[in-house]
Amino acid sequence: MTRALVVYESMFGNTRAVATAVAEGLARTLEVRLVEAGAAPPTLDDVELLVVGAPTHAFGMPRPSTRADAAKHGTGPGVGAERGVREWLARLGPQPGLPASAFSTLAEKPAWLSVIGGAGRGIETGLTRLGCDLVAPQGRFRVQGMTGPLAPGELARAAAWGEELARLASGRPWRAFGATRSELTPGS
Repeated sequence: MTRALVVYESMFGNTRAVATAVAEGLARTLEVRLVEAGAAPPTLDDVELLVVGAPTHAFGMPRPSTRADAAKHGTGPGVGAERGVREWLARLGPQPGLPASAFSTLAEKPAWLSVIGGAGRGIETGLTRLGCDLVAPQGRFRVQGMTGPLAPGELARAAAWGEELARLASGRPWRAFGATRSELTPGS
């Protein structure tokens, strides 16, 4: 069975909820592991689909300074100021051909925020620098205000997006031959 890994960071619980819903959608077809970025594995040898998500901070991926600022505004179970998706991606080695996708949460108002930025774009850049193959456009999930809650319907949309990612990843060319990504990667 194809193995998927969902890695996320969350300050107020909204991105964690989306990550959980995405994992539930993936799990309808794939074996899935859901982990917070600070606990994410340093290697991805057994992963055949990678999904990475984070909240949008200052128009992009969270940084230690934006995490520290966000922590002042909430009482949620946030992550440490020094560890998150940005740092985890920076520590990973090359992942040639690994099917991947990104998602982010972002405030639904003002509406122009959804046009100019989001953590998903930075995550996609990080994934492509690692050699990952983006299998779908990023998922963007709306949060009401800075700390939430999620906008109505977003969890159902996240689960459906996860299910679609599983379908897309399951249709990768090596599946027709019964091979895994690691069997087709030189030197593995």
